[in-house]
Amino acid sequence: MVAGHCWIRRVAAHLLASPAVNDPRIERYATLLLDTCLRVEPGWQVLVWGYPAARPLLEELTRQIGRRGAYALLRLTFGGGLVYHRDWLRHAPPDVIAEPAAIDVHAFRTCDAVLAPENTRDGSDIAADRLSGVQAAYRDATARINDSEIPWVMCWYPTPALAQDAGMTTPEFENFLYGSCLLDWAAERERMQRYADAFDGAEQVRIVGAGTDLTLSMSGRRMEVDAGGANMPGGEFFGCPVETSADGTIAFSEFPAVWGGRDVKGVRLRFSDGRIVDASADTELDFLIATLDTDEGARRLGELGIGCNPAITHYMRNTHFDEKMDGTVHLAVGHGFADLGGTNESAVHWDMVKDLRPGGRIEVNGTTVQQDGVWVK
Repeated sequence: MVAGHCWIRRVAAHLLASPAVNDPRIERYATLLLDTCLRVEPGWQVLVWGYPAARPLLEELTRQIGRRGAYALLRLTFGGGLVYHRDWLRHAPPDVIAEPAAIDVHAFRTCDAVLAPENTRDGSDIAADRLSGVQAAYRDATARINDSEIPWVMCWYPTPALAQDAGMTTPEFENFLYGSCLLDWAAERERMQRYADAFDGAEQVRIVGAGTDLTLSMSGRRMEVDAGGANMPGGEFFGCPVETSADGTIAFSEFPAVWGGRDVKGVRLRFSDGRIVDASADTELDFLIATLDTDEGARRLGELGIGCNPAITHYMRNTHFDEKMDGTVHLAVGHGFADLGGTNESAVHWDMVKDLRPGGRIEVNGTTVQQDGVWVK
């Protein structure tokens, strides 16, 4: 994402957009991304990745980066992912997909970036083996991103497509987006840290809900609070469960599990000694199984996350919002975070969201800490 003789590493955002001119929230949003999330310093070279429709925010970011004495390197895209363009991936031979482009490998090893698709169903016609193939090809090159070795942020911008998925008008979605992002993140961090502390090093975390009774361990692991970091909106705390600890069943019956542009409904996973030994779904079962069979790590957990954003209260078919939903938990099958002690390696990192507000609970070392999506203390 960055170019230059020293390849200083920083990433701004892959953005979604619709025209929104003279909205003062755009300036506040850009300031939040650059100062709170990235903490841009003079001399940094910052990749700004986005779609042409994101012009209001893209231009505000480049202006503010310039004022900070840093370099704004703008990349525009028309569809696809961080390591592929959708039309290329549809048509490239498998042996080409399996071999990463050298110029991108060099960039990823010296900087990083994230993306958010303009069309939330973009790429849904791409076969699972092609998606998993390109992700596996770039796994080593993007390790610095996955392991959070350098600052990066993924953000969103209001579009009619996102508004439609959320069941809102575009103006309603604009208010929702900014309302979930422009929070007092210092206060939110302090609030979430109180809850997260109970999970640090916990010998047993138990999740109980509809079709769900799952235990796992956070022994020797800590939780990270997301309050203005790599994802915007923030509003969760998360960690890496011990890779062999998950036992029991979880049913993601409330919301589809979204991955690769697919809606996989009614996912049910059964774990034994940390590994998924049985998986079923009401739709897209072949896609689910193919993704879980990407590699050995895809059948183990890479993340446990707890949603806490008070402004996100309903499902909108966008995991980057839905996983922050107050009163939910999410589990990611696949790659873990090395900086949080995770050792699971995979080309997959698929977050699935479970709603605990209708009768669910979370126990930590035998004590109920959340009931019906509300914290007990």
